[in-house]
Amino acid sequence: MKIVVIGGTGLIGSRLVLKLREHGHEAIAAAPNTGVNSVTGEGLENALKGASVVVDVSNAPSWEDAAVMEFFETSTRNLLTHEAAAGVRHHVALSVVGSERMLDSGYFRAKIAQENLIKGSSIPYSIVRATQFFEFVKGIADFSTDGNKVRLPHALIQPMSADDVAGAVAQVAMGAPVNGMVEVGGPQQFRLDELVRQALAAWKDPREVVADPHALYYGITVNDETLVPGKDARLSPTPFATWLGQSKAQVSGTPPQSSAAAKNIA
Repeated sequence: MKIVVIGGTGLIGSRLVLKLREHGHEAIAAAPNTGVNSVTGEGLENALKGASVVVDVSNAPSWEDAAVMEFFETSTRNLLTHEAAAGVRHHVALSVVGSERMLDSGYFRAKIAQENLIKGSSIPYSIVRATQFFEFVKGIADFSTDGNKVRLPHALIQPMSADDVAGAVAQVAMGAPVNGMVEVGGPQQFRLDELVRQALAAWKDPREVVADPHALYYGITVNDETLVPGKDARLSPTPFATWLGQSKAQVSGTPPQSSAAAKNIA
């Protein structure tokens, strides 16, 4: 199949393109730096010619409430319009576990708006909701640092590797539309402060992690249900300890999405 990956040069998209090609599909990395812009519509018509599936793993460049809503609504409307004209048979979008539980954030309000546009379209669809990524643990720590202390809630989180996210999205994209949600998460649950404490210790980062009942997660109040998937979620294979051992030199200091959860999509 020809599968067009919107956001195909990002953290998830680049991995997804490779996985789809490994399975013998014609996977197109569509992004502004390859001449395809889902917000302006530039290059969409040509990119979608002959496509069976479109996978949207793009992400907003700004977290500001109005800007992020404008990005996801405009991009999604453009994609769905061009997909209908091109005869695309399956729209897949990457979203975030717990979005409906984090509506104090403009980012997650925008993700829900994106999901609702997809559900209201005539195009068969699958929405893959993923938990936070291992790759953004350092970003979480940086965002929550106060002096030499990292203040985090003691809430549960069930993160997964970006590679496993891409693998889960690839499986959905190669299958039939579910016309609903698929949740994916990591193989283990952690307390958020304990997860970050483990990572900083492995990276020999001297900051002290403090479990603070008043601390927020990217400005959002969370509890033990907010960041974890439901009982029917598909669980990924890579343990955090394995990823940690492989990735000490490759951690990202940029907080996410989208999750991804917080902003873990690109």
